[in-house]
Order: sequence, then C-alpha cells, then structure tokens
Amino acid sequence: MKIVRNKYIPFPGYKAINLFGILFVRGNARIDEVTINHERIHTAQIKEQLYAFFYLWYVIEWMIRLIRYRDSYKAYRNLSFEREAYANDDNFTYLETRKRFAFLKYMKI
Repeated sequence: MKIVRNKYIPFPGYKAINLFGILFVRGNARIDEVTINHERIHTAQIKEQLYAFFYLWYVIEWMIRLIRYRDSYKAYRNLSFEREAYANDDNFTYLETRKRFAFLKYMKI
C-alpha cells in the first residue's frame, strides 16, 4: 500500500484516509500495522466495487446511519465497510481468505 504523508489530507483531527487505495497520512501521525491492515481491507472493498460505487455507497450509508444515530462517530462506526475493517484489522491473514463483498454480512438494518 502506498503511503503519502502530507499536511493537507486528511482534514485536521484525522490521522489517515484511504483514497483509491492510497493511504494519505496527516503529518507525523503514528500509524501501525493494525491501521495499515484496516486500510488494506478498505482497499479490497474499494476495488471490488470498482472504486466509484464504494464511495457512493459509503456516503449514502453514512447519511442513513447519521439520521438513525444522530451522531457522526456512531454513524461512521456502524457503516458496513467500517464494521468489517474494524472486526478484522488485527487479523493479518484476513485478506487471504476474505470472500468478495464480505462487508454485506456486516450490514445492520
């Protein structure tokens, strides 16, 4: 995974963001192997949805969760993509056995 450190992306208060499979890290933010694995899981999700659909789904699901939870952090943590990534970010062999569209089993209604 390519890692780009800079002072502009992501916004202040965030340490990293995965855009199209490139991990942008803010300044000297500490990122560990668990964080990198978390972002690798997102990269797999991004690729299987042909990039654009991932971001479209992510935003739509986040808006739905925001209406439900009325809290942006709770909305974020309950996204199917994030639930899959957080549930498996310490399993460094997860991507070797991950089935396509595995995030769907993390979908909450």
